Amino acid sequence: MHTDLPSGTRIEYSVLGAPSAPAIVLITGLGLQMTAWPASFLEGLVARGFRVVIFDNRDSGLSSRATSTKRIDLRAAAFKGVMGFPVKPPYTLEDMGLDAIGLMDVLKIDQAHVLGISMGGMIGQVLAAKHRQRLRTLTSIMSSSGAMRFSFHMSPATRALLSPPPRDATEEQILDHTEHIWMLIGSPGLQPPRNILRERLRQSMQRAYNPAGVARQMLAIMASGDRRPLLRTITTPTLVIHGDRDTLVPIGAGRDTAASIPGASFHEVAGMGHDLPEPLVPLLVDLVAGHCEQADRANASRDA
Repeated sequence: MHTDLPSGTRIEYSVLGAPSAPAIVLITGLGLQMTAWPASFLEGLVARGFRVVIFDNRDSGLSSRATSTKRIDLRAAAFKGVMGFPVKPPYTLEDMGLDAIGLMDVLKIDQAHVLGISMGGMIGQVLAAKHRQRLRTLTSIMSSSGAMRFSFHMSPATRALLSPPPRDATEEQILDHTEHIWMLIGSPGLQPPRNILRERLRQSMQRAYNPAGVARQMLAIMASGDRRPLLRTITTPTLVIHGDRDTLVPIGAGRDTAASIPGASFHEVAGMGHDLPEPLVPLLVDLVAGHCEQADRANASRDA
């Protein structure tokens, strides 16, 4: 399904679960499509009694794409950020957050639990700070506060992300590049067999392939800068989850995020990299659902 927001952005989305159930809006990470969510993760949240809303961020999947004829040099933009010069994106993380709010309006959801992974966690943080009346809880997974020492963590995975394949790359070359990144960032020892992983990547690429959109999203991340002053204003009940094997966003970034949000809880997941591997899905569902349920019980007690 899709909807055209008042802003003019078209958002592709899907909703699972009972219409009367409390809503949880899931926001994906850099370049990811809504099809990247593990089916078992979505089904687990529905089984715990939630109405699950997933969507393609702008410039990802089947949602609207920004138009630009200028090729983005991500390495140059990253250098500008390190040197303290402003990075000018075509849109911001807050603009992306407003897409989520607009979708909630279309679905007539006054308040929702919000969960974001990686860039989606950053978007969720901005929503919790600037649109707190629309959030019941926030869960930030494998994300960061934007602090400089974590924003430009130059690991092999980061270097691979900043060096996309050439424009004339074949489908197999693109798949090789994507698979290489996935193996760098994924949870070690918890990945599916290579043929299954590669087929998933192929299906994702055939659904939508938009490297320019990934670059524009990355500019939005770079332009966001250090969000810690903003994070200190968050009053939404917050859970921060991070894996101890994350090579893209180090676990220190998760700890820093939790420390920057008043009252936030932090949970370290052993063996998890920068993904949601199938063997860890039951634990992640339990952590997220438990956090949301606890906040809803607290709200019900206050309202009684």
